[in-house]
Amino acid sequence: MTESTRRTSIGAGDKSLRDQVYEALRERIIEGELEPGRRVVERDLAAEFEVSRIPVREAMQRLEAEGFLTTQPRRGAVVSRVGVEDAAHFFDVRESLEALAADLAARHTDAAGLRRLEQLLVRARRATERGRARDVAALNADFHRQIVVLSGNPLLQDLMQPLDGRLRRLFRLTAEPGDGPLMCGEHEELFHALQAGDPQTAARLARRHVANTRAAALKMLADRAAGQEEQPQAAVGSR
Repeated sequence: MTESTRRTSIGAGDKSLRDQVYEALRERIIEGELEPGRRVVERDLAAEFEVSRIPVREAMQRLEAEGFLTTQPRRGAVVSRVGVEDAAHFFDVRESLEALAADLAARHTDAAGLRRLEQLLVRARRATERGRARDVAALNADFHRQIVVLSGNPLLQDLMQPLDGRLRRLFRLTAEPGDGPLMCGEHEELFHALQAGDPQTAARLARRHVANTRAAALKMLADRAAGQEEQPQAAVGSR
């Protein structure tokens, strides 16, 4: 176990041990505490969480199915890297679903929903002014998540839920301090379209926003891949 690994006790609350381990590991990956390429070792995680290896194994299988972990020959489970092609596939899906969510939200949102969006915009602006890139990324993800909620479509929410973690992780990996003003500006334009109850404009702005985010993220990932050599990562424990 590395010095940076937090000791976490699992077991309180109504959720199953598997779900608690899953959520804890997922958050560490999304927040970059477990960086791409890092080995994740079942035995040592079980010891850290003070649970048997079964819920850890089940949580790791779920994370692998969702693309957060990858099994490599002779290394076992490692935190997946986010490549340009993977990100492009993600944006292909996200562009269509985000446009649909904005269209529906413009038709169905109410005053309370608009207030929640406005509060997120205010907080994002403050975080941008303070240069807090991580907070800006988290608030941007919250803004998109809230629009999906305001769509009023349970099926769309179910479809978007598995993408939420990937979106947060991608924002986290590609966020830069200078991104905040543009991101906030585009979100504010989208908010005004929702406020006006204009589904066509809302869908168009959502699609444009995702396209702009896509271009910046793919360029950063491509530059990073070209400029960095593969380095072996330390494991979270050892087998």
